[in-house]
Amino acid sequence: MTAPDDQVLLRTEGRAAHITLNRPRALNALTHAMVRRIDEALTVWEHDPAVRTVIITGAGERGLCAGGDIRSIHEDARAGGGAASAAFWRDEYRLNARIARYPKPYVAVMDGIVMGGGVGVSAHGDVRIVTERSRIAMPETGIGFVPDVGGTYLLALAPGELGTHLALTGTGIGAADALLCGLADHFVPHDDLPALLADLAERPVWDALKEYVRQPPPGELAGRRAWIDACYGADTVEEIVARLRAHGARDAEAASDTLAAKSPTALKVTLTALRRAPGLGPLERVLEQEYRISCAALSSYDLVEGIRAQVIDKDRSPRWTPATLAEVDGADVERYFGPPAGGDIQLATTPQEVAW
Repeated sequence: MTAPDDQVLLRTEGRAAHITLNRPRALNALTHAMVRRIDEALTVWEHDPAVRTVIITGAGERGLCAGGDIRSIHEDARAGGGAASAAFWRDEYRLNARIARYPKPYVAVMDGIVMGGGVGVSAHGDVRIVTERSRIAMPETGIGFVPDVGGTYLLALAPGELGTHLALTGTGIGAADALLCGLADHFVPHDDLPALLADLAERPVWDALKEYVRQPPPGELAGRRAWIDACYGADTVEEIVARLRAHGARDAEAASDTLAAKSPTALKVTLTALRRAPGLGPLERVLEQEYRISCAALSSYDLVEGIRAQVIDKDRSPRWTPATLAEVDGADVERYFGPPAGGDIQLATTPQEVAW
């Protein structure tokens, strides 16, 4: 399966190879064919001694990538039994793992909106650049899904309970908070990106980058750590919500209201996935867990209903089933962690494992 040439633009300039996601009207949402085309390009460039750096950007003014093509997932889950989506995730998660272990510097320009699958093709890279325009989120619980593409791995590594807050609420964050949470490495002003990319054609990444890195505008999460860590450290979603409502901080109350609008099942599965991630070890093991969860979601009511409400009909009023946290029991959650009917995905382990 090959993506149309105009959906993923590939070029080399000097020592740098460029991937440009080019579906700006769809905010560069990823299709299966696009994932395959990126992977094929990485194979070629890995063995090309003239290519010293790989850079990924998004076309248009809005952002790098809004995630996967969830309209296609909705259609597949409703009518196709989910086989096409499972195949897409197999290749997408392999690509995420490959990016994490790619032998040449992989530079992700996380300018503008970066959500879901966009995080997967950027935040596992060696050099992750954010700007004052960056808005990064894993909003999956709002469509009855769970943070994937290594999202539960990345968010479990965030300081304190910041990752739990972001995973459950789907809150979008800017540059400073992305740096704080470990989702990015460097802040470069948006207007300096063209000059930086031009320099990367001629110079090693680290030599070029140091001239453009600046301090980002202040973020928000550092000032909220007290109530976030206190509330999200609970063992259950019910207790998290109770602590948020009882805390007294206005932001904590707003977070509880946000959680009330999310899929109860997705919230409980997400919390379980996050808590289990550290015990699994490297990224590949967490991606394998996420693949099980994603495949199970294809047969769930909430994924189809969530995409319908947010993207298809856009009434923003999903009718979750079960409708409350109390109705979601342990068996409902554990169903998401069993082997999928089509078999597990097995990924090679990265050379460097993270110490949790």
